[in-house]
Amino acid sequence: MTKPKGFEKPAGVRDYLPHVVDKLRRIEHRVLECMSSWGYRQIITPSMEYYDTVGVASSTSDQKLFKLLNNRGTTLVLRSDMTAPIARVVSSMLKDEKLPLRLSYHANVFRAIEEEAGREAEFFQTGVELVGDDSPEADAEVVALAISSLQAAGVTSFKIAMGHVGFLNGLLGEIIPEEVDLQEELKAVLLKRDYVGYREKIEDLSLSSEQKERLETILRLRGGKEIGERAESLVSSDEARNSVQHLCAVWEVLEAYGVSEHVLIDLTMLGDFSYYTGMTFEGYASELGFPVCSGGRYDKLLKQFGKDIPATGFAIKTNRIIDGVQGIRAEQPLPVLIEYTKEHRVEALSQALQLRTEGRTVVTRLMQRVEDRYHQGVDTNEQGSNCAVSTLQGKYEKIYTYSSPL
Repeated sequence: MTKPKGFEKPAGVRDYLPHVVDKLRRIEHRVLECMSSWGYRQIITPSMEYYDTVGVASSTSDQKLFKLLNNRGTTLVLRSDMTAPIARVVSSMLKDEKLPLRLSYHANVFRAIEEEAGREAEFFQTGVELVGDDSPEADAEVVALAISSLQAAGVTSFKIAMGHVGFLNGLLGEIIPEEVDLQEELKAVLLKRDYVGYREKIEDLSLSSEQKERLETILRLRGGKEIGERAESLVSSDEARNSVQHLCAVWEVLEAYGVSEHVLIDLTMLGDFSYYTGMTFEGYASELGFPVCSGGRYDKLLKQFGKDIPATGFAIKTNRIIDGVQGIRAEQPLPVLIEYTKEHRVEALSQALQLRTEGRTVVTRLMQRVEDRYHQGVDTNEQGSNCAVSTLQGKYEKIYTYSSPL
């Protein structure tokens, strides 16, 4: 292996230049403000966690975890998501808090990747967890908040696809009840949105034409609340029927929020984490083919930390919004330049302090000689006997030059 050059960095990580950081911070601030207005309090957890607790509970495969050893030989991981760390905190430090709990976060997470273009090993998420409420109202709240958060992030054109883990589990359990491995294969194909591959797998099954038709019909179950009746006609198990009824109840709440126009029911939706147990959803911006947010219900995760309570939540994939969505324009106002000679340092820096107090951005510069001044020669006027002010279009809004008259 060749030694990396001084300017190289590991695959999957990136440098954020000032203009990108400006946009990231604006999105972070606006989204967290939106979440706060819904009653969500911000939480920060450590970047490192124990592998045997949060690492195992995260549902991220071992191959995608960054592992390291501390000085006692204990295996640690860099957090691969925020849901499992927050579940740890809720089950311990917040165990006596009155439920439901509403928590928000903005954090970087880490997932090991194959060295291929476009994949990131470190990225940012902004999200919420609603802990202690298993009602359709709670699921609808996080979907409605996801919509408001995307709008706060500057995403103007998007759709939320909403499904339920229990529906597909119930349907597959009815048709191929003894084929657990095959059920997982079909789910994996649907998770990748490979509908051609899904149809091919169905065609290869030793099933009746009626059973194959039932399995293929779910690809056409997309739409509004009317999808509920069609879905219920496909299944007989309580699990599947209850799942459909739950989604319809969530839809009714979303109608009351006035946001159902942004949502469609998609019963192929599974969610990309195995800890999901109920409603799941993903948000797609019109500019991208990848989801910009995702979430769902995970009622069994906290039990791994000794607290058997339901929970639901979502995360916005902040990096995808930064890179692929026009969104918020991070236009910083031009700074003011205050340049001065040594003899006029006190009055120049006093002026800088005053302008910063007023909310202005100020850059200062010591001139060795008056001739070293930043010169553009535009609209210069005298402010006082020792200060000339220049107003111009360019790098600075104004230039204050403190020096003795030539």
